[in-house]
Amino acid sequence: MAISAPYPLQLDFQADTHITRWRPLVQWLLAVPQLMIANALRSLRQVLTLISLFTVLFTEQIPRALFDVIAMTYRYEWRAMSYALFLHEDYPPFDFQPSATDDGVEVHSTLNLTYPEHLERWKPLYKWLLAIPHYLVLVVLAIGAVFAVLFGFFAVVFTGEYPEGARDFLVKAYRYALRVEAYAGLLTDRYPPFSLAA
Repeated sequence: MAISAPYPLQLDFQADTHITRWRPLVQWLLAVPQLMIANALRSLRQVLTLISLFTVLFTEQIPRALFDVIAMTYRYEWRAMSYALFLHEDYPPFDFQPSATDDGVEVHSTLNLTYPEHLERWKPLYKWLLAIPHYLVLVVLAIGAVFAVLFGFFAVVFTGEYPEGARDFLVKAYRYALRVEAYAGLLTDRYPPFSLAA
């Protein structure tokens, strides 16, 4: 029986479930500068993805430097979002090191992308269409994530503990979304699995 290789985008998260009770009330506000930068990086990523479209069409690959910058934007966005959603208490670093592999700046969270040496030339023209079933799943996951955040908010405010099940669901849903985005965003030709598993 063949063992399948891990998906080219890996997101792992390990942190203490204890969160200071007042944090959900203000942590989102403290995250505003990080979220503004993440939003600017998202705009940059859209431009770089458009450039990637042409590099894949003409060369069947994304230049490594371009790929590393795109990976950095995903990593930065994840760190900002995980802090804004009070999944942990550590303020994320203002780190803009372009790299597909995590640099270990943040111990409890890693996001790695495997660089593809070769991409199919014509797939960028229809990948978005193949991703539509995943977008439907993402709508359901987004609704579930809203309830998980609300549940986590009240649990932390009243008990000082983030429910592990709710937090795990949020991490897995975010990983799922990132994998779909990486596929549609031309970073891999491997179709994302319909699974929340790592």
